[in-house]
Amino acid sequence: MSAGLLKRLRISKIDAIIVVILVVIAGYVLSQSEYVSPAIEKVVSPTTDQQEPPEPEPEPELPTPPESLTAGYMRAVSPEDEGVHFDKVQVGREWWYFSVVFDKNSELPGWTATISFNHMARTDLLGTSKPDMFVLTLHGPDGEEYGGIINKERGLGILKQPTLKAKTPGVGVSFDDSWAEGSAPEWFVHAEDNEIDKNHDIILDLSFFAPNDPIWTIGDKAINKNRQNLASYMFLGCNVTGTVQIDGKEYEVSGVGTHEHTWSPNVVKKVLINGWDWAQISLDNGWTIYYSTYYPTPQYISTKTHNTPLSSLIITTDQGETLTSLQNVKSEITESDDEIFTFVKMPLQIQINGRAGALQPLLGSYQISMDFNLRMSNTHENVWKFPTYVGMNVGRSTVSGSISWTDDEGDQVVSFSGVASTWSMRAFL
Repeated sequence: MSAGLLKRLRISKIDAIIVVILVVIAGYVLSQSEYVSPAIEKVVSPTTDQQEPPEPEPEPELPTPPESLTAGYMRAVSPEDEGVHFDKVQVGREWWYFSVVFDKNSELPGWTATISFNHMARTDLLGTSKPDMFVLTLHGPDGEEYGGIINKERGLGILKQPTLKAKTPGVGVSFDDSWAEGSAPEWFVHAEDNEIDKNHDIILDLSFFAPNDPIWTIGDKAINKNRQNLASYMFLGCNVTGTVQIDGKEYEVSGVGTHEHTWSPNVVKKVLINGWDWAQISLDNGWTIYYSTYYPTPQYISTKTHNTPLSSLIITTDQGETLTSLQNVKSEITESDDEIFTFVKMPLQIQINGRAGALQPLLGSYQISMDFNLRMSNTHENVWKFPTYVGMNVGRSTVSGSISWTDDEGDQVVSFSGVASTWSMRAFL
């Protein structure tokens, strides 16, 4: 092979290598400029917009107020305690009541229901000859109202049976087709309006389960309350489930409720106590508040006295496992409805303040104070005129306020709002 030919071949090889290099470089440049898609996709770090949003940080846990010191025997009931007491001559009245605020998981969120079986003293509804009473009310946040209050005759058991019947042990009480049965920690309630609501048919079937022990609110603090003629206990923070039927349509419901049982002697008459305000409050933060005030006669004076000795204010943050009881309670009725009798008005708004009492030095050391407003927003009013002169107001209320205290972590303030099931009574005589 001649030298010239070899030289040309070497030049051709060099040219080929140069061409290959140029093609590779050009391809790389073009692919980076996205004119040519590479065989393998370019790995690109996701931008901030492409990244999944971070999970929201959990809300800080609410501080909990200091709890009260409560003796063990103040938090225990027996099946005999739960049963009937009005079969004793000394006991004139006895009430079993159940109230609930339905939660957001319910098909009736924010509604309240009150069911109460009341063996009234014969002088309580003077002139009616109908001292057996039943309460069934259902109220919604947009003004919905069903049910009401009815009272019927009490037979002596020979020719005519009483309308309200009760037995022992445990809760076993009935009024016509409505009844409540069970024993702590669970009760079943079936309530029908029958003649109560002339325009609607309502039926409630509810289960009340108390995860924790009750608290006695009235009594002489004796160990055996069953032998007392004046006593009251309640279960706070009950888990309530069941159904509500309104005009044939059924709703699944759940919520937080209270079960209370009270009995008192014949000597406690309207001439001694002729008014009360009562509330079971379910807060948006999961806490429960119980409030009650009894007004000594004459209530048109005692309702204007801010510091009433017959008051209870109890807070639980854990469905009744721990309790904070404030014994220094002041309430001011800041707005009232029209007179139902002379000098007698139903409250529309109450401002309530609670602090530790003089007999609570340990709780008082925390400088604890609670202030809240209770407004009756949607209620059923029942008034018995001459010669009875008694009015009752049962239904739904709204609540807003705050509680503050000082502990090892410093000053604590918790604001709150919620819904209440309320019951007020006023009597002229």
